[in-house]
Amino acid sequence: MAVMNFKHFAEDIDSIMARDPAARSRLEVALTYPGFHAILAHRLSHALNKRGWRVVARVVSQTARWFTGIEIHPGATIGRRLFIDHGMGTVIGETAEIGDDVTMYQDITLGGTAPSVNSAAQVNKKRHPTLRDRVIVGAGAQVLGAIVVGAGAKIGANAVVVTDVPAGALMVGIPAKIAAPRGADAGDFAAYGLPNGVLPDPVTRAIEGLMDQVSRLQARIAVLEGELNGKAARSGSENGAATKLGADSDEERRSDVAAE
Repeated sequence: MAVMNFKHFAEDIDSIMARDPAARSRLEVALTYPGFHAILAHRLSHALNKRGWRVVARVVSQTARWFTGIEIHPGATIGRRLFIDHGMGTVIGETAEIGDDVTMYQDITLGGTAPSVNSAAQVNKKRHPTLRDRVIVGAGAQVLGAIVVGAGAKIGANAVVVTDVPAGALMVGIPAKIAAPRGADAGDFAAYGLPNGVLPDPVTRAIEGLMDQVSRLQARIAVLEGELNGKAARSGSENGAATKLGADSDEERRSDVAAE
């Protein structure tokens, strides 16, 4: 068990160094990264909680919160190599589940949506989200309720997610909507949940789509107006010729009458 714990300790540090260019050494990570300290404290509090030492477990988690600014309930289930970057203000609820290689930033809430009444009926009920492997949650995002965020999905900064998220999708906005379809390489890392540093706006994209449709309709109307004008011009020419022909005929009849 000690060997396994040491292995987890080392892979946590290595995963942080792989994802954070500001990490210069393993010693720096071990001594100064609050996300790393919060995970270590959670492993202890989670083990105590599973053994029924719930009050002691909460004391450990709250002490870690005081030192790191990150609150993780002892009941939360966390996979391997979670990286909480900066982390101040991050809250992970009791029934939250987090997969492997997940990246989270500061001021994130993995919270519940149940009302604060009849709390006894909510004990041991799933109230918090599940994040599958390789999910990235941007700064300020709120992921709420017993929803599932699919593997490799990305939650943009300040998004509020209240529905299930497909694997590989990018969610932005309030409430969050899919801004980029699934299908991107789920293994790609995107800082703050933004691929290539760009945050697509689904509303802007919808407006741009409508503008494109308007432009196409305007072009089509111009073509139709041109065709109608051409037909009108041809019809006018034909009517003019017929009128002239009729006038010539009348003139000829008048001439014939005068000659008689």
